[in-house]
Parts: sequence; C-alpha cells; structure tokens
Amino acid sequence: MRGATTIQRHARTEPLPPDLPVIITIDGPAGTGKSTVARRVAAALGLDFLDTGAMYRAAAAIVIDHGMGEDDPEAIVEKVAHADLHFDWSADPPAMLAWDKPVDDRIRDADVTGLVSRIAAIGALRQHMVRKQRLIGHQHPRLVTEGRDQGSVVFPDAEVRFFLDADPEERARRRAEQLRAAGRDADEAVILTEILERDRRDFANVAQFIRDMGGPADSGAASGKPEPGMIVIDTSGLTLDEVVDALVREVRARVLHD
Repeated sequence: MRGATTIQRHARTEPLPPDLPVIITIDGPAGTGKSTVARRVAAALGLDFLDTGAMYRAAAAIVIDHGMGEDDPEAIVEKVAHADLHFDWSADPPAMLAWDKPVDDRIRDADVTGLVSRIAAIGALRQHMVRKQRLIGHQHPRLVTEGRDQGSVVFPDAEVRFFLDADPEERARRRAEQLRAAGRDADEAVILTEILERDRRDFANVAQFIRDMGGPADSGAASGKPEPGMIVIDTSGLTLDEVVDALVREVRARVLHD
C-alpha cells in the first residue's frame, strides 16, 4: 500500500452507536492487508475483530504438534474440535486459544504457514470452522471479520461486504518488505511464485467447499473474484491509512447514511 491517490483522507472515525449490530466482512487474496485493515477498521468503529486465518493456522499447528497425518481428516477434525479453538476477547487483538492456552506465537511459525492451505482444504474442517465463525457472529453481533470466504460463504447477508485486491507483484513486494524488516532474506520472484500458488490452492479449497455444500460452481469466492454486492477496493497504490479511511467511510455511509 503506497503512493498518492485521489481517495479522500481522514474519514470520520467515531465509533458506531453501541446498540447498532453490524457485521462487516473483508474478503480477498493473501497479501492485500485484510487482517491489518480489519483490525484497524474494527478499532476505528468500536467493533470486535475476528481473524479467521488464525483459526486455520491453529488447526495446522495442532496437526504438526500432535504428529498427525494429513490423510486422516476425521481424526484432524476430532482433534481440532477437542481443542475448542476460541478467542480471548479481552486481549487486543483477541488472542487465539487452543485447550485454553494462547497459541498466537506458534501459529505464525514457518512450518504452520507451509501447511495451513492444505489443512484448510479439508471440507469437514471448513464446515466446523464456518459453524464456529457463525457462532462468534451471533455472540459478537458488532464484528469485522476477514478471510477469503467471509462475505460469500460465512456471512453472505452481512451489512457491509468488502473485497480487497492487489496485483500479485504488489503483494510479493509487500511480503518481501515485511521479511526484510524482520531481518530475513527475501527474493521477490520466489515470493511471487509462492503467492500465485497459494492463490490457486486457497481458492480451489473454497470452490470445493462451496460445491460440497451444494453452492454454485461459478460463485465469486470459488473463482477468486468478488461476489455481486461486494465493495471492491484495489489496494495496490494505497497506503494503509488510505485503505482504512476508505472502508470506514463506506461503512458509515451505508449504515449511518453519513
């Protein structure tokens, strides 16, 4: 997210009225800033933030740490269900818990990153996660939630649904900057290849899940494209502040008619 744009800056950021239930979804491919943007938008509007990616990462960590094979999906779903994945909403951002213990540090490790897309391909696990996410939406009706399937599969009737996008090259550049800032080597060409492969795998996972649930094969989520009614924002030339301002402005316009 960079560069000057014509997007108006400094959106009004007062919290939404405390008695107003609103679900805001942010879909889109990896590297578009969904998680960071969702967290910032939630804070600006006084809403809760749901990081669905953390749930799948926690599942991948459980598989690795318990020496489980990927070829036994029933055992994986049973183990993940037993872990009772949930969030500590008193933390900011909410902390991911498994067996009531925080796992946020573990789920960002490289081995988890390498496995999470394959674990997310398990249809029964996705069904389990969707049920948990909808339960969270019921328990936290003032929510900003991000993921590749939030506005299309999990909360298709959300009040405001966004789709963040960016050129793959831009997403690779951002990832390389993150790695270098952390003192790690980064080859943008390699990262670009990995991003394109992750896009292919992740959207194939969503497509298969939609088919398993009897949904349409031409769904936007199944093809990596926005669903009708989603607000599309290309973040390629925008700073983080500009993206957050744009989303906050759209939410206020749609739910408060500002």
